[in-house]
Amino acid sequence: MKDLNLINVQDNWENFMASAVAMAPKLITALLSAILIFIVGRWIIGLLKKLIKKAFIKKNVELSLQKFLLNVITWSFNILLFIIVVTQLGVQTSAFVAMIGAAGLAIGLALQGSLANFAGGILILMLKPFKVGDFIEVKSGESGTVHEIDIFHTRLITPQNQMVVIPNGDVSNKSITNYTQLGTRRTWFNIGVSYNADLKETKEILLNVIKSNQYAFADPAPQVMVMQLGESSITLSIRATTSLDNFWTMNEELIINCKKALDNAGIDIPFPQRDLHIYQSFLGFDLFEAVVFINLFIHKQNCLLK
Repeated sequence: MKDLNLINVQDNWENFMASAVAMAPKLITALLSAILIFIVGRWIIGLLKKLIKKAFIKKNVELSLQKFLLNVITWSFNILLFIIVVTQLGVQTSAFVAMIGAAGLAIGLALQGSLANFAGGILILMLKPFKVGDFIEVKSGESGTVHEIDIFHTRLITPQNQMVVIPNGDVSNKSITNYTQLGTRRTWFNIGVSYNADLKETKEILLNVIKSNQYAFADPAPQVMVMQLGESSITLSIRATTSLDNFWTMNEELIINCKKALDNAGIDIPFPQRDLHIYQSFLGFDLFEAVVFINLFIHKQNCLLK
């Protein structure tokens, strides 16, 4: 019995060795091919990465978007190379593909909000509705100078020197006002004058104030427009254009000088007011008697209720 078992073991070993010897050339060839494919693939990935980076620089793609896209492309190529290598070794890749798909689905469900911000960041960096250094205002009310744009958030520095971090999903899905992109900025504020004022004279005075300002551009021409007849004043709109750097200085000087010019011309800037009319009789009584009568009536009603 023991001799029979030894014979079976020896036969199995010989069969195994024969199979190993027969398969050895194929295994060595597959292993060498996989190593060669890996080396060549890594070299090609590095070359493509350099070419893509040069293309991004030539197209003036945003730096944050360059880094992100290069990382995505590199990871995609590396995953593809890994699948090719393991396929060359004879490993079935369907399981890997299924695992990658399941992982992608799980990550997508877990990061729905972040993915919305991610998509918004890609749109902002590609379409460029604004760039670093622009002064913008978003629909939600935040405004400031763009400090940084990354994949998930946009960072603004407000005029009060505060850092505001806004999710890119909110920025890309709502309207954006870019005060910087056109290179100039137009001031637009209202002044109310008295109904007794001569409007033609008032407009001429205000236009002279704008023309005498060193920062106001002659083209496009400044304007003083009569906007409406208000409850206590006539509203005039002051409009003048200047460079981005001089906007706030010009705006302040115009407000101060317009007020000074109107004061010198004797033109009032009225504040909201109401006319109060007091009648001296009430149902045959004078005002004092009417007040006394009403108070007595109210007192009598309260006594009856008690």
